[in-house]
Amino acid sequence: MRRYPRRLRMLAIGLAALAGYVDAVGFLALGGFFVSFMSGNSTQLGIGLASQTHAAAIAGGLVATFVLGVTGGSVVAEAAGARRAPAVLVLVALLLATAAVVEGRAGGIAAAFVLAVAMGAENAIFAHEGEVTVGLTYMTGTLVRLGQRIAALIRGEDAWGWLPHLALWMALTAGAAAGAAARRWYGADAIWLAAAIAGVLAILSLIAGPPGGVSRSDRGAAGA
Repeated sequence: MRRYPRRLRMLAIGLAALAGYVDAVGFLALGGFFVSFMSGNSTQLGIGLASQTHAAAIAGGLVATFVLGVTGGSVVAEAAGARRAPAVLVLVALLLATAAVVEGRAGGIAAAFVLAVAMGAENAIFAHEGEVTVGLTYMTGTLVRLGQRIAALIRGEDAWGWLPHLALWMALTAGAAAGAAARRWYGADAIWLAAAIAGVLAILSLIAGPPGGVSRSDRGAAGA
């Protein structure tokens, strides 16, 4: 994260906020499942299997559609080359708009599966040699790196290395708060706002330029 130029760090922060927004919208629609946080859904899948409840089917479906989104986003990103960010974001915007239509016609669960595809695809934006370099839809690795950078600060080795990781986490959290509020105020129409935001970010990504790559040692910042 901190090895990217400022304009790309700002884009990553915006994308993390979008992910938090969409995850909150999906969470409220599903009543306890996530559309971007697959560790939580994997735990739900295990609990559902042990309890023999329909929760296992929902969690398993979300994990599968998220992986499908990662696959599709990666294919689009590789085909787009230097324009990978705007190309993937256009895909994300279209998927979010599709989710809004699907919710109006088929209900929240069907729309959540499409949201999971969109969030999976978003992770292809910051990737290099097949590996994610900045985790946009999950924060475990980001928080680990934040703790490591704070430890470096205490040792007097790195005064500001912790700040980009904190900013990324705060963006996702703020996005989640905005998504929860939008869902309560606007219902299913909150997804249309997410699609519009993705479209704006696609335009901004053209201005920011290609994400490029980072060194192998920096890929641990991507998350888990």
